[in-house]
Amino acid sequence: MASLSIDNNVYNFKVVLLGEGCVGKTSVALRYVEDKFNDKHISTEPTIQASYLRKKLNINGKRINLAIWDTAGQEKFHSLGPIYYRMSNGAILVYDITDKASFQKVKDWVKELKKIVGSDICLVIAGNKVDLEKERNVSSDEAEEYAKQVGAAHFNTSAKLNQNIEEVFFDLTRCMMVHADEVQNNLTKTNNSRRNVVVVEDETEESQSTKSSCCSSQRS
Repeated sequence: MASLSIDNNVYNFKVVLLGEGCVGKTSVALRYVEDKFNDKHISTEPTIQASYLRKKLNINGKRINLAIWDTAGQEKFHSLGPIYYRMSNGAILVYDITDKASFQKVKDWVKELKKIVGSDICLVIAGNKVDLEKERNVSSDEAEEYAKQVGAAHFNTSAKLNQNIEEVFFDLTRCMMVHADEVQNNLTKTNNSRRNVVVVEDETEESQSTKSSCCSSQRS
């Protein structure tokens, strides 16, 4: 099960970005956190193992701290994945709409996440690089249908055009907040139930015997 932290109306969430190499995970993260995009970064600077970013939000008067882990997509780093996504509250699974294999890989990531983190993790699937729509090899209908099957939201995104990047993170954050509130409410109900429990000790054989003898003497 994913961990969560709510202190004084401040939500602390761990978010992980997963996907094959060169699908644009780092570009998505940097566009969201720093509003930056670098064309050269995509082809020349693949993420090595993982990088870490922070983002602070305020939604309906509630403060949210996001710890965003951008993981390496290369196969040689795959075994390190669980180190970074264990205990995550939410995950953004990124694929390249021009690369069918990267979408198939998302399905493997979802299975692995649910196996290691648990089914309560919030998921968003992002079909990135819609600026290359003419080269699309993954249909939106297919991706959205799969997302529904695994309980995830789906967005078509472009880090280059800054399309739907904010929406991806907002939707995921809202999901994590709802889940955190549910967990907190269940804990409160459980604690309240425990306070209302009255423990009644069974009478010992000795006390029962004493009562019995008293009653007998009164009758005689």
